[in-house]
Amino acid sequence: MAVTKLTSREAPHYEEYYGFQQSPFTLAPDPRFLYPSPSHEAAIGALLRSIRRREGMAVLSGDIGTGKTTVCRTVLEQLEMTLFTSLVLNPFLSAEELLREILLDFGIVSREAVRSGRVAGATRHELVSTLHEFLISLLPIGGSGVLIIDEAQHLSPQVLEEIRVLSNLETNQTKLLQIVLVGQLNLLDVLKQPDQRRLDQRISLRAVLRPLTRADVEAYVAHRLSVARGAEPAVFDATAIDAVHQVSGGVPRLINLVCDRTLMLGAALGERTLTADVVHEAGRALGLAAPAPRATRWWQRLPAWTPIAATIFLLLAIAAWITRVWP
Repeated sequence: MAVTKLTSREAPHYEEYYGFQQSPFTLAPDPRFLYPSPSHEAAIGALLRSIRRREGMAVLSGDIGTGKTTVCRTVLEQLEMTLFTSLVLNPFLSAEELLREILLDFGIVSREAVRSGRVAGATRHELVSTLHEFLISLLPIGGSGVLIIDEAQHLSPQVLEEIRVLSNLETNQTKLLQIVLVGQLNLLDVLKQPDQRRLDQRISLRAVLRPLTRADVEAYVAHRLSVARGAEPAVFDATAIDAVHQVSGGVPRLINLVCDRTLMLGAALGERTLTADVVHEAGRALGLAAPAPRATRWWQRLPAWTPIAATIFLLLAIAAWITRVWP
């Protein structure tokens, strides 16, 4: 089916056309839209266990767009009220700025104090001591602190060293601060550098997010459509799901982009059932053309038994030649 290209002026808002209460494929890290694939569910469970057991340090890694930030927000939502949390999204902070950000998130200092400069003049030792005293004060209520740093592959060596120091905040019985470093797959390479060996040895958990399989993509799309609660629900048929998996490579962020544009085209065409043609058109509009099939040589198309038959034929020919030469 050829898909006619329409201008944005001709295309209605697909949320209105399909009756969605909200966009089903938003890129915002909303935990309600998280589909618990085996990889994501395992990562969430492992992080929650590590934090609750106060193991100290954990690492969550994954390729771009696999849902690391959404997993972090999901973990934060499931933590107990006695756990004070800090989610740092800017990895380009200095060590002092990181400490001030943690104190601010924990409610130890006010934003006004940071803006007025009363906290800006504190030394690194004073900032760490203030954090330590606060964490000690949480022990009677069974509380502790949780620090999650996103895009951690960009952290400077100085900040990584400060994180190692913070991981030492503990009593004789328990850790006072649980630290989760979140980043792309090269974060693991950063931590394996010789100058980060002392930090790497403190990591008790390494969780990795994987792209979704074809079956996961189908469940993922259905889950997000269900959460968005469309009054006139759109249907991605089997060919459309195949195309979404092919174009996106199973990466959740790319699935969202492709499905969002597919729904936009579907609404413009007045289609309730979306097919592979519409998905591929959406992929082309986004510059995400499906990978072309690899060209095969003529010998790669031969039957599997061809090498065996050729070997037998060669052996028979050699035997016949030997018989002629030496009767």
